[in-house]
Amino acid sequence: MKVRTLYLFAVICLQSSLTNLALAQERPNVVLIFLDDSGWADFEPNNKSVHYTPNMGELAKEGGTYHNFYVPQAVCSASRAALLTGSYPGRTKIFGALKPKDKGLERTFATMGEIYRENGYRTALFGKWHLGDSDGTRPWDRGFDETAGILYSHDMWKHHPDDPETWGKYPLQFWENGKVIIEDMEEVDQQNLTNRFTEYALQFIEKNKNDPFLLYLPFNMPHVPLFIGKEFEGKSGVGKYGDVIMELDHSIGRINKALKGFGIDNNTIFIVTSDNGPWLSYGNHAGKTPFREGKTTSFDGGIKSSLIVKYPPLIQPDSFSNDTFFSIDLLPTLCELSGITLNDKDLDGKSMVNLLKGETDFKNPHEYYAISNLNNLEAIIDGDGRWKLHITHPYKSVLQQGNDGGSGKYKQQTLEMSLFDLQNDPFERHNVREMYPEITKKLWSYYKAHFEKYYAD
Repeated sequence: MKVRTLYLFAVICLQSSLTNLALAQERPNVVLIFLDDSGWADFEPNNKSVHYTPNMGELAKEGGTYHNFYVPQAVCSASRAALLTGSYPGRTKIFGALKPKDKGLERTFATMGEIYRENGYRTALFGKWHLGDSDGTRPWDRGFDETAGILYSHDMWKHHPDDPETWGKYPLQFWENGKVIIEDMEEVDQQNLTNRFTEYALQFIEKNKNDPFLLYLPFNMPHVPLFIGKEFEGKSGVGKYGDVIMELDHSIGRINKALKGFGIDNNTIFIVTSDNGPWLSYGNHAGKTPFREGKTTSFDGGIKSSLIVKYPPLIQPDSFSNDTFFSIDLLPTLCELSGITLNDKDLDGKSMVNLLKGETDFKNPHEYYAISNLNNLEAIIDGDGRWKLHITHPYKSVLQQGNDGGSGKYKQQTLEMSLFDLQNDPFERHNVREMYPEITKKLWSYYKAHFEKYYAD
């Protein structure tokens, strides 16, 4: 009797183990690369004439390119909070760029790392966090099993080009799994960051190749000041910014190659995008966008980012889409693909799995998307992505670009309430508010509703 009981117990355990193994193999891995201040036109296939980026070109041929992908605010911390929580800045109250020692994202908002770890995934973050630098808000406290990198922007240090006295009060530390391993980084440390983050990522992939994992890789480049690994110095032929892009492209290629080498690329959702558009005031040290203005503005040059997604079971190779969606939609989309339910999570984003499938009758589930700058709600885009209403607001336009790492000059301007037809005027040049009063009225009603929900207090 005891032998039979032990036998049945062993069979049950074996069946359970096989079921768990099959489940683990079915659940896709996620590799999410989030660049910093990269321009929409920095990489192939959006632009082949400025930078040579064959690995991004290859990734695009193996997956899908999404031409109308946006972030809800064109500044570091606000954009990262939106990505990782699926919620607008108005909800999380993360606006602009956090400073060293800032409290950061409240624990009431679950991060992608926390959600995936709760559902059996191994999680890692290697790169720039920028969502809190105080106890309880750092990445190892917010759902990431393995971490390495910096906790805020790498220009917030003693060599800041405009204000070294202020930023020099804060050492730029390099952390690994909750411990400081470089107390105050020097230029030589920064030059190796892109390669270092890539090496961490490759080791994590190899170690977890047989289990489902989430790898979040927020590179700190190409944000100024620019730093390049010695292998890539002067190699692009188009200046320092081109060298940085070349090194990032190389890293992306290494990760794609590793996924293929371990035979897990068909079961991995591989995403490359950016936190916002280029910081145009830095001239030849800034990225390229064909759209109006850049980082820190609510124009498309600031909030529209390049996006490539590779996931062979779902996305047709060498495909592209002009449908609109926002970074707040990535979390619910990835969770649906990963079999993770979000019933108890109150998010602003919605799943875009049908868009990734390439359904010809895809209909965006949002009535509108909201755009903010710092804690000011400034614009509304309709769910279809055609109409964009700017509420009267000030903005900084680049008057004179800087050169070789120096910041240029801005001119403070004010935009009156303007309606732009993004389908026929993607560069936001012609205000058609008086021509389309009903559309203006509808978008204005969305603005008021969103304002009342998140900004009225």
